[in-house]
Amino acid sequence: MTEEVNPKAYPLADPNLTQKILDLVQKAASCKELRKGANEATKTLNRGISEFIVMAADAEPLEILLHLPLLCEDKNVPYVFIRSKQALGRACGVSRPVISCSVTVNEGSNLRPQIQTIQLAIEKLLI
Repeated sequence: MTEEVNPKAYPLADPNLTQKILDLVQKAASCKELRKGANEATKTLNRGISEFIVMAADAEPLEILLHLPLLCEDKNVPYVFIRSKQALGRACGVSRPVISCSVTVNEGSNLRPQIQTIQLAIEKLLI
């Protein structure tokens, strides 16, 4: 896991935060509060239902994801990169690599406190 990460993949979560994000993604997937894939993530942003966006820094080419940070900044949605699309896929509950996903808004969600913790952690990375 020591290969160079594309410098455009910013902000990149450290292993500790990555683990927390993957745990939350897994919970969100089981609560149906997750959209997988760059296209779905884009849709959640456009519809204003995204809590935060997770992207894989090892997506090839990374450019297929780079419209997302711009959109996130427009919509004021936190976003973060993690190193592995394989790990993101597993957390999303699929056997394939997933290059990005969006945790979505759900009013009665019991994931709310965890989502807010992650959002704060992501915002700290951007400072």
